[in-house]
Amino acid sequence: MDKVFSNKKAIFIFMLPCVVFFVVIILAPIIMSAYYSTLKWDGLGSGTFIGLDNFKKLFIKNIDGFPLSVRNSFLFLLVSVFIQLPISLILALILSNRIRGEGFFRTVYFIPVVISTVVIGQLWMKIYHPDYGLLNEFLKYIGLGKYAHSWLGDKNTALASSFVPILWQYVGYHMLLMYGAIKSISPDIFEAAKIDGANSLTTALRITLPMITPMLKVSVTFSVIGSLKVFDLIYVLTNGGPAGASEVPSTLMVKTIFMSNQYGYGSAMAVFIIVECFLFTGIVNLLFKKSEEL
Repeated sequence: MDKVFSNKKAIFIFMLPCVVFFVVIILAPIIMSAYYSTLKWDGLGSGTFIGLDNFKKLFIKNIDGFPLSVRNSFLFLLVSVFIQLPISLILALILSNRIRGEGFFRTVYFIPVVISTVVIGQLWMKIYHPDYGLLNEFLKYIGLGKYAHSWLGDKNTALASSFVPILWQYVGYHMLLMYGAIKSISPDIFEAAKIDGANSLTTALRITLPMITPMLKVSVTFSVIGSLKVFDLIYVLTNGGPAGASEVPSTLMVKTIFMSNQYGYGSAMAVFIIVECFLFTGIVNLLFKKSEEL
């Protein structure tokens, strides 16, 4: 085995499929999108080079509400990081404490993750339905019928209503990541803390959290990137409506490219999404690095 790893030719052969896959599937589309973003192009024939005009159109001219869609994606980011992840962490801490039915609850919480996003979208559309939806029926049953309305059809509640299904779908995902990290900690450490008189809260804050920091970093990174490029559930639930109230950059990008045939302008949106994902990933890494140095 040592001879294989010391053989540069063998390393090259083993790495080649991954490198080719990365270049063809990831790097090449990014480069193409960057090139298309400098064109005025309808997807047919040859485009006209216009430099950075598409990016100026995104933020300066603001003719399609792109800044609003960016704001919505940032709200998703805040909700995911400060609501979704704490819930996942609490569940992980509870389940890892050897409660009865631990395996059952672990499976139940993870089920939404493996369900198709389209199915989840259709399920929550039925829950939010203004006529026979479970939510409105429940409000009427407990005497709060005056609050029943079209949750996804009202621009004041469409975005918030879209938050809930996304939280519900991915809480179990992050919970399982954190749960696995907690379970990898040696039980002897917890036993020693218990002998020293540490209670559950102290153990969680002083021992568990510091020791699963690498996994917390992974969860935060996944959550941030997922929020910035969220698409499928929003597309199914509201398609960015009503009146752009729940629009996010990815849904606006799809409409721009495939409905308005503005491939250059839509590619500029794609480049923006890629850049902000890299930027926020760097910020997350920097914040965790600083916290580790404290």
